[in-house]
Amino acid sequence: MSESFEFFRVVSDYVEKASDLIELPNDVRVVLSLPKTELIVHFPVRMDDGVLRSFTGYRIQHNNILGPYKGGMRYHPDIRLEEVRALAALMTWKCALLEIPFGGAKGGVQCDPALHSEGERMRITRRFTHQLGQDIGPDHDIPAPDVGTGPAEMAWMMDTFMNSGGVAQRNANRAVVTGKPISCGGSQGRVKATGQGVAHCVEGWAAGKTRPVRGLRVLVQGFGNVGSHAALVLHGQGAVIVGVSDHSGSIASSEGLDPAALMAHVRSRGGVVGFDGAEACSRAEFFGLPADVFIPAALENQVGVDEARTLTVSVVVEGANGPTNPAAEKILEERGIDIVPDILANAGGVTVSYYEWLQNKRNERWTLEDVDAKLETAMKRAYRRVRDAARDRGCSMRLAAYALAVDALREPYLLRGIFP
Repeated sequence: MSESFEFFRVVSDYVEKASDLIELPNDVRVVLSLPKTELIVHFPVRMDDGVLRSFTGYRIQHNNILGPYKGGMRYHPDIRLEEVRALAALMTWKCALLEIPFGGAKGGVQCDPALHSEGERMRITRRFTHQLGQDIGPDHDIPAPDVGTGPAEMAWMMDTFMNSGGVAQRNANRAVVTGKPISCGGSQGRVKATGQGVAHCVEGWAAGKTRPVRGLRVLVQGFGNVGSHAALVLHGQGAVIVGVSDHSGSIASSEGLDPAALMAHVRSRGGVVGFDGAEACSRAEFFGLPADVFIPAALENQVGVDEARTLTVSVVVEGANGPTNPAAEKILEERGIDIVPDILANAGGVTVSYYEWLQNKRNERWTLEDVDAKLETAMKRAYRRVRDAARDRGCSMRLAAYALAVDALREPYLLRGIFP
């Protein structure tokens, strides 16, 4: 985007405004202003052709006053420290808002996973995990999938960590990551959890407007794990997916797209473009499609001033982290377009990650019905809390969400103080 976007500064500004709203003491503000730990590691990996390459990895541990650090591992060529720092902070506020006893962290490796074979990705993951060593752990810092990673990377990360410790702790160390394959201790419902949480927020918004989900026209930007599953869940409830955009381009259909068929197309073709029954369109045309709901589910800073002026929707439900530029957010608010913020809308993933962690710690297996029911309860309760706080305080849902999250950390710091 052309607009200036310093991601960590943007998140910090939201926290500052929320702190003013709840009159947070200055001592607590100082503690929350920066991450607790920032790790940058460099490690060698042997490529398939025998060449040794050096990679850079990050792990930012923002806050753990409420519980162990928690957050994804991103593999992306443009990953940078400032971005990971912001994402780690968002995890702190997300967990606090959902009342999950975790703190916030984020990490990743600077690489393009699409350019590496499965063997190379496995060696990158194992070397990165080994380099982090005891800076992660099931009661200290618990990674999860993110952009460019998935269950396979989590299985390799778990296996490396499990085999790097004592035999007596090996099974307990299964909980070092979440988002694992079910056969390796993962949870039912985890893969779709973030997208399903987005769908629950759409349901909450629609209920508040006394509108049924059936018939809502939906635009989805980004058709990876989050966007595809949000579309799939909403389509199952009768919503009409009129447009989808990803790295390959944009497609539209006034009759509606079949998300399941589109997911199969993306798996075989690598992108949404070329899908039968849909028309290709430009980025500008995509944002201007007539719709009710827009779900940005790609990367941060994707909705700028031009997009905010072009959108015709009634609500933006942020499936990605930080997708809306502050300048664009101001325009959307002036136009009367509601925004369901990222720390609420995409919190389904970390919520089910918490359920997976609990199952591992208790040596239990929960059914999909159990997980889905718990997730729905958690997301709809959080939505109501944010909606009511926004109404009572006369502020945006984003500011209300941050206020609730920051307030959850106030009392622990005031009661515990600073050691020594």
